[in-house]
Amino acid sequence: MEIPVELSKIIINEEVDQQVVVLKELEGERSFPIVIGISEILAVDRRIKGITLPRPMTHDLLEGVIKSMGGDIEKLVITDIENHTFYASLIINLDEDTIDIDSRPSDALALVAGLDVPIFVDENVFLKLKL
Repeated sequence: MEIPVELSKIIINEEVDQQVVVLKELEGERSFPIVIGISEILAVDRRIKGITLPRPMTHDLLEGVIKSMGGDIEKLVITDIENHTFYASLIINLDEDTIDIDSRPSDALALVAGLDVPIFVDENVFLKLKL
């Protein structure tokens, strides 16, 4: 079962490479951190704030490619965690097809940040984290 969550916190510390985002259940108390890189957290922060740059960055480019091909990002799902590594899928609607794209959660979060795209976590992730 997919549980709806929100990106509840981003913690930026420019003195270290590892940054943190926190996902929290929309209708519950469970939450957990995901460690991501500095470039991804800065992309998340910039996109949430609606800051546009003169030239598209990688996540802007990907959004533009999806849209220009007629696609629509339906949702982001954090699907699993194994050995402290999270896995995610971007679900894209393109014409009559639904495309499931394997993704690092950090990249997927940077892509959907600031967009009206729902984020979900598979219940098994919460169970594996014992939350």
